[in-house]
Amino acid sequence: MISFDAETARLLDVAYQGADITRRRQASFDALAPAPGETILDIGCGNGMLTAELARAVGPGGRVIGVDPSEDMMSAAIDRCSNYECVELRAGFANELPIEDSVADKAASIQVFEYIEDVEGALTEVMRCLKPGGRLVVGDLHFGSLIWFSNERERMQRMLSSWDQHFVSGSVPERLPGLIRDHGHLVDGVAPIALTDHQLKPDGIAMMMMHLMKNYAVQNGHMEPEVVQAWFDEQNALAQKGKFFFSITQYVVVARKLN
Repeated sequence: MISFDAETARLLDVAYQGADITRRRQASFDALAPAPGETILDIGCGNGMLTAELARAVGPGGRVIGVDPSEDMMSAAIDRCSNYECVELRAGFANELPIEDSVADKAASIQVFEYIEDVEGALTEVMRCLKPGGRLVVGDLHFGSLIWFSNERERMQRMLSSWDQHFVSGSVPERLPGLIRDHGHLVDGVAPIALTDHQLKPDGIAMMMMHLMKNYAVQNGHMEPEVVQAWFDEQNALAQKGKFFFSITQYVVVARKLN
């Protein structure tokens, strides 16, 4: 797992305002279709980017409850959402939500379920908090869709193998629709959002991942620091030569509570 300390929170804050992550967040926002006066849960609210956007959408007559376990990320969310009286921020986990039963019209969770050991338990928790007919939007990356060019394929594979250890599952999108149906709810849709680039953008998802992967591999002793740095330097060199290529797909799953 990644430790979301102050420096990681700062790095993510920059990337979350970039075009890649904004597009990913917008896809979940559109699928959620927030309306004035609604109560919406933002599960794993992080630095509060989506929370603030939802607050503007529901207006003063609505309510947005953001939940996150990280103190540093929550601190960023508090700062970002300080002007919205309709926002409540609570410390908690997706599979132990500090939320009352049947209180929310809708709920969103972006890149959270892949870090949860008990996905079914988290799904049950979210549905508990939704009103009958309530909408759930879950957006997660499928790491099986990752394409990342390197002239040093073995080293790249070592980096990816290291990164695979930071989450519980990289294949949540392919399992989630079936789990939703198994629990007696309706799947309204699944939409792929491909994030593909042939340039290494300073505020892009690839650059964000490079920094996170570099720190993670070194801090956990998965690879020698000089090898990790060589991987990082190669990607920058490829970008300067016009040979950079990166692609990964996020899937937005939309569900409706039927009971």
